[in-house]
Amino acid sequence: QVQLVESGGGLVQAGGSLRLSCAASGRTFSSNAMGWFRQAPGKEREFVSTINWSGGTTYYADSVKGRFTISRDNAKNTVYLQMNSLKPEDTAVYFCAARKYMLGTRSPYDYDYWGQGTQVTVSS
Repeated sequence: QVQLVESGGGLVQAGGSLRLSCAASGRTFSSNAMGWFRQAPGKEREFVSTINWSGGTTYYADSVKGRFTISRDNAKNTVYLQMNSLKPEDTAVYFCAARKYMLGTRSPYDYDYWGQGTQVTVSS
C-alpha cells in the first residue's frame, strides 16, 4: 500500500508559477512510476506528466510541454511538478498517482494509488 499526499496548490495569476509536491509513504517508493493528472469541473481526469522509477524518463501532455517539469527525489519519497507560465486553462484539481510498475503511462487506469488532490487556480 502507498499513501500519497499532495501539497503546493493555490491561487496564482496567469504567467505565474507553482510547485506541487507529492509525499509518498508505505511500500518502496523508488520502484514506482509516478504521475500527475488533473481534473477541471465538468471534465474527465486528464494526464499531465509521468516519470519512471529512476527519474530518467519523463512524458508530458502537449498542453503543458515546455512549461511544466516533473522530477522526483527517491531519498525523500517525493515527486514534484514545477509549473511555470501558468494559464487560466490550467485551473484544476491536481492529483498525484503511483503505479506498481517502474514505467509510467498516460492512462489514469494504469495507476494503483492516488492522492486526495490539490487545487490550482490560475486567474486571468
